[in-house]
Amino acid sequence: MCENSFTLILHRMNTTELKGSWEEQKGKLKQKFATLTDNDLLFAEGKKEEMMGKLQIKLGKSKEEMHKILAAL
Repeated sequence: MCENSFTLILHRMNTTELKGSWEEQKGKLKQKFATLTDNDLLFAEGKKEEMMGKLQIKLGKSKEEMHKILAAL
């Protein structure tokens, strides 16, 4: 999933759907990358890029790699 389609999905989802979906993805990310904490995966509305940047740094992944990881969840 590319950045544009990920962004479109986020815009189409209401807050409840996004929180539910993010909770599920967060759990999968924590299983895949044991070094991630709840604070690393704290999703704040309007702060997606900031969170993605922090995850890139912590996991040593590029932006494209992070999007591939999220798309594969």
